[in-house]
Amino acid sequence: MPTSEELQAELDRLRAENERLKSRSSRGIHLKVSEKGGVSLYGLGRFPITLYVEQWEKILDMASEIRAFLGENADKLKRLERQA
Repeated sequence: MPTSEELQAELDRLRAENERLKSRSSRGIHLKVSEKGGVSLYGLGRFPITLYVEQWEKILDMASEIRAFLGENADKLKRLERQA
């Protein structure tokens, strides 16, 4: 049977972990290395976007083309309405 000190220590640990997890979700967009060595982008939707380095590099190399495409098709594209 755990002592009251041990229970209090566990409660404090869980509260600290809870606060850490809450602050992580409010960080907005962030990157993380996945278990398989890919790069995961968090914060855009419910699930992360995970690609390997070469895939991210190809996308980044296309940045100007992507921006031009978005501009050319702005009237056809829908924007997400973000809830605060």
